[in-house]
Amino acid sequence: MNAHPSIAEPIRPAEPALPEGLIAEPMVRFERLSKTYPAYRDKPAVEALKDVDFAIARGAITGVIGRSGAGKSSLVRLINGLEKPTTGRVIVDGRDISALRGQPLRLAQRSIGMIFQHFNLLSSRTAADNIALPLEVAGWSKADIRTRVAELLELVDIADKHDRYPSELSGGQKQRIGIARALATRPNVLLSDEATSALDPQTTRAILDLLANINRELGVTIILITHEMSVVRQLAKEVVVIDDGRVVERGHVADIFTHPKHATTQTFLAEVLGDAVPVSLASRLVQQPAPLGQAVIRVQVRGSHAGDTLVARLARELSVDVALLAARIDEIGGQPVGSLILGVPGGEAAARQTLAYLSQHQFAAERLGYVS
Repeated sequence: MNAHPSIAEPIRPAEPALPEGLIAEPMVRFERLSKTYPAYRDKPAVEALKDVDFAIARGAITGVIGRSGAGKSSLVRLINGLEKPTTGRVIVDGRDISALRGQPLRLAQRSIGMIFQHFNLLSSRTAADNIALPLEVAGWSKADIRTRVAELLELVDIADKHDRYPSELSGGQKQRIGIARALATRPNVLLSDEATSALDPQTTRAILDLLANINRELGVTIILITHEMSVVRQLAKEVVVIDDGRVVERGHVADIFTHPKHATTQTFLAEVLGDAVPVSLASRLVQQPAPLGQAVIRVQVRGSHAGDTLVARLARELSVDVALLAARIDEIGGQPVGSLILGVPGGEAAARQTLAYLSQHQFAAERLGYVS
């Protein structure tokens, strides 16, 4: 067989995964990468990727997010060697994929699994036969293929669909077959190219849970190529945001969700999280203080007790009768992250005092306006 081996916490940088001074060897590294597609007939040249330079840690789950046309598909094709960069290099598991050709490239590609948006299953083959295809191409024996396919069907929890054809399977079952096929040759890297965008929300959650389990059990590095921040929120620990062929922001998911710096990231987050302002409150917001009114302040909180004592602290330490108007807490990147909307009486002076206190204690906060 071809075996291969108790107070609200302010927002802080993610803790290092390794002792100080030690650096994890990345699984994938992009070095000053660019990709330009030449002009063709009446179509001009397209600069798809521009000076991309970042690394993905071994065993990590990393989300790469961007709009249509941002350069995500080009990045995928460079990772698995289907395209060559115009400049720069792509290093996968210590090998320069961009420099390989022929048989060495084909061997390297077996260590990179691919999950597709629309499954890409052969309708004339059963579930088992679809999973077996890459093993047949790699020259495995029939006995070893049967053993490996049975293992994979168990792993993705559809052993009872062994002899079913794609037309007899649901979308989620088809994608489980696609995941099993991508894992057939025991890859070190798993590329998920919009793998859940054709699925309903419940099935999407189940598939993402499956990928998380695969990452834990097999240690495979997973790269999520997506335009859905909700997918990144549920599964990834790190995120890279691409816009117009460039990396515009990257970091720990919880950091990006609580401190987005680039406009593209802020747009993605607004679509996923909303602004957490109830309609009844938003309709009453004005930009000038009102007599006997309240300043409305939104505070970003993070941690195991995210925000649960912040209101009491403000009331006690500032002697301000703070009201909690709304709150939303999500789990992002394995950490509770959310926002509180506070009502602060006392006009402009009290609002400034509260914002200064929050800033001093490293809470990200903004004044949304005032209500009567």
